[in-house]
Amino acid sequence: MFKTRTNKNIDVQNLPWAPERITSTRRLPHVFAQDELPQADKRGLAGARLFFSARTREASRVEHTAPMSGRDTVVVTGFGPFRQFLVNPSWRAAQGLKLIGLGERIDVCIKELPVSYVQTQRVIAEIWQTLHPKFVVHLGIARGSSVVTLEQTGKNRGYRDKDVRGHCPVSHCCVDEAPEELCSVIDMRAVSKQLKEEAGMDVVYSRDAGRYLCDFAYYCSLYHGQGRAALIHIPTSGGLASADRLVPLLQTLIRTMLPADRPVGDMKR
Repeated sequence: MFKTRTNKNIDVQNLPWAPERITSTRRLPHVFAQDELPQADKRGLAGARLFFSARTREASRVEHTAPMSGRDTVVVTGFGPFRQFLVNPSWRAAQGLKLIGLGERIDVCIKELPVSYVQTQRVIAEIWQTLHPKFVVHLGIARGSSVVTLEQTGKNRGYRDKDVRGHCPVSHCCVDEAPEELCSVIDMRAVSKQLKEEAGMDVVYSRDAGRYLCDFAYYCSLYHGQGRAALIHIPTSGGLASADRLVPLLQTLIRTMLPADRPVGDMKR
C-alpha cells in the first residue's frame, strides 16, 4: 500500500488553511432551500432547475484554462442533480474548494459528473487525457451519514442499479477484462486515523464505495490515473452537512493527501 509522508504533530487550528485563518472575501456557494428560491424561480421545479443549471454552467466554464508553468493541477469532481438534490452537495463542495484553493502551487480544476454511467465514463477519460492532473479527488454523497468517509478501493463489477437515465452498464462493469478492484496510491486508513486522532475530525475509512456512480467513477479514474485518485463520501446530515464546516475540512484532508516534498507518482509501497 502506498503511504503519505505526514506531520505527526499536526494542529489544524494553526494551519494556514484552518477555517478562521482563511482570508478570502469570496463566499462559499449558498445553499438554497426550496422555500427560499429566488422570486423569479418560484414557478416550480422547472424554474429551479433552470436557475441552478445556469449557476453550474457558469462555475464550470472557467475550468478549461491551462495551469500556470511550474504548478500542479488537481481536479475535484462533484456529481450533478440526483433525486431530491437539485444541486448536488458534492458539487457545492467542489465549488467551495475551488474558491479557497489547495495551496499556492496547486491549480484546482472542478468538473461536474452527470449521474450517468456513459457520461461519467467519458468525462473521467477526458480529465486524464486532456488535463493531465497530478491527482483527482472525487466527491460523492453518503445519504444519511454524518461523517466524511475515505474510500480505499474501486470495484470493477456489480453495477446493476440504474442511473438517472434508467441505464446501467451492459456488462455491469467499469472496464472489460480489467482487475476486480483497484486501490488509491494514498493510504486512506493512515490518513483517516491521523486526522481523527490528532485533529479530532469526523473521518472514517472504507473499502466498499457502494457500487453505484461514485464507485464507478472512482474505478474509472484509478484505471486511467494509475491509482492517483481519491473518493471522498461527504455527509448529508449533521454539522458537516454545512458547506461552511465541510469545505475547510476537505481542504485540510486533501492537502494531507498531497505531500509538498514529492510528486504523488513517486510514492513507494
